[in-house]
Amino acid sequence: MRTLTPILFMIVASSCSPRENFKMASGNSIDIIERAKPIVEDKNINTQLRDTIKMLEQDEKGTYSAIGIIDSTHPRIYVRFKNEFTGNLYAVITPLGGEGNIRFDQILFPDKTSDGPFGRDITLELKQTGKHTLIISHSLMAEQPYKGKFSIKLQVAEK
Repeated sequence: MRTLTPILFMIVASSCSPRENFKMASGNSIDIIERAKPIVEDKNINTQLRDTIKMLEQDEKGTYSAIGIIDSTHPRIYVRFKNEFTGNLYAVITPLGGEGNIRFDQILFPDKTSDGPFGRDITLELKQTGKHTLIISHSLMAEQPYKGKFSIKLQVAEK
């Protein structure tokens, strides 16, 4: 009975462990095992992944728009966009679900300088081209950090 207990324990432990999906692929007469990755189709390109929203697609008016979520796991959201010409940036955040303590905290420019804090909307002259990052968070001067969904719209109008 004493030798049977550890064997039973090992059988139960190995059967309860998570299993990984593998698929076989062959190439040059050598069988290669690689992990099967799920295919995810993204219908809206401007979506949030963890704490980042990459603005990749504009509408016919040249406006980027997305829906994001801010919570205790991701209290700061990074909105990345690229502008190809200098101009004026117009951006606005709208909390979905009423009022809330949410704002544009900073903008990071391509030369690694920054500006901020701002409110729920920004009108700012962009003197540089390249990748910019808007940081969204709650105001440290106010109570009750916002948690929930928000919409963001931004546009760079050429001078």
